[in-house]
Amino acid sequence: MTRPLILVSNDDGIDAPGIAILADAMRALGEVWVVAPATEQSAVSGAISLRQPLRIDERAPQQLAVSGTPTDCVYIALNHALPRRPALCVSGINHGANLGDDVLYSGTVAAAIEATLSDVPSIAFSQAGRGGMKAELLARWVQRIAAAALREGMPRASFLNVNFPPELNAASSVRVSKLGRRNYGRQVVAKEDPRHLPYFWLGGSELGFDDMPGSDCNAVAEGHISLSPVDLDLTHYRFLNELRQWDELQPHAEPRPEDSPGDSDV
Repeated sequence: MTRPLILVSNDDGIDAPGIAILADAMRALGEVWVVAPATEQSAVSGAISLRQPLRIDERAPQQLAVSGTPTDCVYIALNHALPRRPALCVSGINHGANLGDDVLYSGTVAAAIEATLSDVPSIAFSQAGRGGMKAELLARWVQRIAAAALREGMPRASFLNVNFPPELNAASSVRVSKLGRRNYGRQVVAKEDPRHLPYFWLGGSELGFDDMPGSDCNAVAEGHISLSPVDLDLTHYRFLNELRQWDELQPHAEPRPEDSPGDSDV
């Protein structure tokens, strides 16, 4: 019987400790192929390389380093490198949380999204904090969650976003959670290089999160493992129905006086 093929990727790069833990854990469940960025690609979201060539470096059998983004890696894996269609794509384990609206920026999550767009069930794994990773505990949990996904299946156009707490321990348990809202300082630091040309650093430190009971942020802050189902359908259905009632959008609607162009001053 052919073992299921499992694609492993990340955004921290192929040499990151988290991807080694994840790949080793997946080998108990199937045939593992690692296709990951050659260098760190954190916070690149779903960027895809359309204007420069990519190179593939075979580091070991079934272990490919790609000179591009996480999305590039999964795209190349699914459409070129893999011998057959994977049963599952797992991304991570990211060194740092991907909670709430982090999913919009995360390269770890982007790898899972790219696979999901090709109808491959996918899971993104991250661990909050910047301390060391407890490989044995993490391996046990990622294996358990991935095995359940392989067994139960997942809805089309949906994936799982999993976050481990900083102090993962034997007593940690899973909380099925909605996405929360993290808060960051929105900073632009202006500098000048030795040639007196300006350059800028974007970003800022994390300021906390909105207190939303049942959210992934709350779950991880309380020491639990958050398991969040994410749907790629971004349509706001309630607002969609409201839009249909806007007067200006009705057939043959007359423009209001304030919408009409007035005389321009020359």
